[in-house]
Amino acid sequence: MPVDLAIEAVAGALADAGLTARDVDGLLVNSSQGVRPDRLGVALARQGGLGDLRLLEHVEIKGATAVAMIQRAVLAIRAGLASTVVCVFADAPLRAGGTSGSTYAHSGGSDGARGLERASGVLGSVPTYALLASRYFAVSGGDPEDLCAVAVSTRAWALGNPDAVVRKPLDAEGYFASRMISTPLRVLDCARPVNGAVALVVSGEATPGPAPRIHVRGMGQAHPMRRRRAPGESWFGGGRAAVDGALAMAGLTRADLDVVELYDPFSVVTLLLLEEYGLVEPGQAGKVVRSGATAPGGDLPVNTGGGQLSGFYLQGMTPLAEAVVQLRGTGGARQVPGASTALVGGIGGRVDHHACLILDLEPSR
Repeated sequence: MPVDLAIEAVAGALADAGLTARDVDGLLVNSSQGVRPDRLGVALARQGGLGDLRLLEHVEIKGATAVAMIQRAVLAIRAGLASTVVCVFADAPLRAGGTSGSTYAHSGGSDGARGLERASGVLGSVPTYALLASRYFAVSGGDPEDLCAVAVSTRAWALGNPDAVVRKPLDAEGYFASRMISTPLRVLDCARPVNGAVALVVSGEATPGPAPRIHVRGMGQAHPMRRRRAPGESWFGGGRAAVDGALAMAGLTRADLDVVELYDPFSVVTLLLLEEYGLVEPGQAGKVVRSGATAPGGDLPVNTGGGQLSGFYLQGMTPLAEAVVQLRGTGGARQVPGASTALVGGIGGRVDHHACLILDLEPSR
């Protein structure tokens, strides 16, 4: 059950910080989309044995929520509304007699445009992002070789991550041998859902735990209002403002970033975010990834735990948790040497929501 996973994650995070439940006066929760009886909610405060709280909310902007929860916690602490806030996500889509695909296929509802899509066989996110991938190819001049390069790069990182779901080496031959799900997306272009949870503690003061503390240097959000009809672009644009705002708040530039951790439910999302966030020139993401720049040993390390394609899919907590690992220097075989500054990016919906963090080992520069 998600609640059991969440309780375990919260206990682990508090122990890591050298705190107890008595030190917590804020709790922010998020759960995967879809109305399910076991969906995680604010009842976790009682179920997890927390005491009286000053802040308790269920935050929801889809895949951007994990980053947004950290932002919400920071703002609440700065405003004096809380002092120590736990942010947690948990989900359990894998169950006996079913598949994660069947679970996610029911998200989005059956009314309006989504109902029309469902009646036409567009179930869940895979066919939707397949349309996005086709549009990306048309706009950028890219091709399936670019998707392959992303999958191979993230798998190379996953080989050094003991928590990754898939740790078998992958090359182009293996990628193109994988079955097609919704053209042009193959099974290896899609995230790997797991039953699990991640919790992080945000505190306004130094915690007594022995691990290095990570500082939130910059934050940003952007929510382009897409109309999904001509003549406007229905997929791209608008996300760069979130990164620009976070970097400006941090007083840093893109050149200062040591690692980049992006929400990557599908391989094409990595390509479009690299361009949209101004990390590579428009239309050049495929070329950059194929060059090895984003893979181990490259000069633009991206999704260093294997991302959601080969690591694990726990919504926006996946890139956030990996950023903490890298900045703490506990990445083991996948550790980026000297990593001290990270960009974490989360998206929600059909690239409708963007939330970004700049995380740093140093409180100020």
